[in-house]
Amino acid sequence: METSKTFLCISNYFKGNAFLTSLKKQGNRVFLVTTEQLKDKPWAFEHIDEIFYMPGQDLDWDMDLLLKGVSGLMKDHKIETIIALDDYDVEKAAFLRENLRIPGMGQTTGRYFRDKLAMRMRAKDAGIRVPAFSSLFNNEDINNFADTVSPPWVLKPRSEASAHGIIKVHDKASLWQKIDELGENRIYYLVEQFKPGDVFHADGLQLDGKNIFLTVSRYLATPMEISQGGGIFRSANVKYNSADDKAIKKVNEQIMKAFGLKNGASHTEFIKGKEDGEIYFLETASRVGGAHLAEMVEAATDINLWTEWAKIEDAVTKGKKYELPKVAKNYAGIVLTLSKYEHPDLSSFDDPEICFRVPLDYHAGLIVKSPKAERVLELLDHYADRFVKELSTSAEAPEVKKFH
Repeated sequence: METSKTFLCISNYFKGNAFLTSLKKQGNRVFLVTTEQLKDKPWAFEHIDEIFYMPGQDLDWDMDLLLKGVSGLMKDHKIETIIALDDYDVEKAAFLRENLRIPGMGQTTGRYFRDKLAMRMRAKDAGIRVPAFSSLFNNEDINNFADTVSPPWVLKPRSEASAHGIIKVHDKASLWQKIDELGENRIYYLVEQFKPGDVFHADGLQLDGKNIFLTVSRYLATPMEISQGGGIFRSANVKYNSADDKAIKKVNEQIMKAFGLKNGASHTEFIKGKEDGEIYFLETASRVGGAHLAEMVEAATDINLWTEWAKIEDAVTKGKKYELPKVAKNYAGIVLTLSKYEHPDLSSFDDPEICFRVPLDYHAGLIVKSPKAERVLELLDHYADRFVKELSTSAEAPEVKKFH
């Protein structure tokens, strides 16, 4: 059995250094394809054999150029595995796998982890609760939705990450006004009933189609609230073996089975309906959660999702056994905001529970860890109040103009 394999990783954003480092430490050859706009970022260069830069970012990439470039690389290197490190790279990786006949997630399965309409249709077919929704292809379907589903509703871009580009409407006339404003781009959206309730995220690892690790957390301020009105992003993992923990783990298992994720990391979001207390599926992604949620999960569990995902891919590619490290059961939470200062001074935040300080310009962020869930929530609330008074600012979310 070969001890070294060749991995090609793709990322349009600066992330995944722990993944790249872990792959290299398993004795592999590691290639990275990214945008030339990220040339100056502190990639883990000592753990990457070679980096290739594409002109433009994400949708600006010329897919034919990408295919020919990777094909040229394969003349001298047998690429066994292609990995997408970010949401926006899932389609690119699937496109390359399909064309180069490399094992892994293909374009059909990839849609379940990128296209919110495909996700909802698949979940509904599998008997999993989803908020009422409709595509925007057919006028009669839209009118039927508006006449039978009580508002408010949200128009969602089918392939944007998180809450980017969501439009909330409260009546049929406003719905049609927004759809008309979208013009030909309406096909890239869906409409969905807005369900008030607590929003949760489940961050996990899959191996051979089975979930081997999962942590359930609750957004204390939801991504949609942040993107629509600014504010303080907060999340914390829920109490172990609580009713919410068990219910969401059960639905997450159904989602992974229905969607066909065999190996790797997943980040899935759910809402617990305020009116009925039921768990509804919102969306999923075949990657590690953003906004430093990976560091929060590691603080609570001692599991680094990036590192273990790389070890899973290494084990699958080499046909060897993977063993998950021992999982801790602490509690952790994150508080994060845009800052009016490029390098905010957080030195006065000195509680011993602080275990991570977010290293982003014009951001203030802290992760706290404790054996007690109540202490984590107490600190997050206190820090959120201080951030508002001392550090926070807001910015308009960019308009969505290009679509996957």
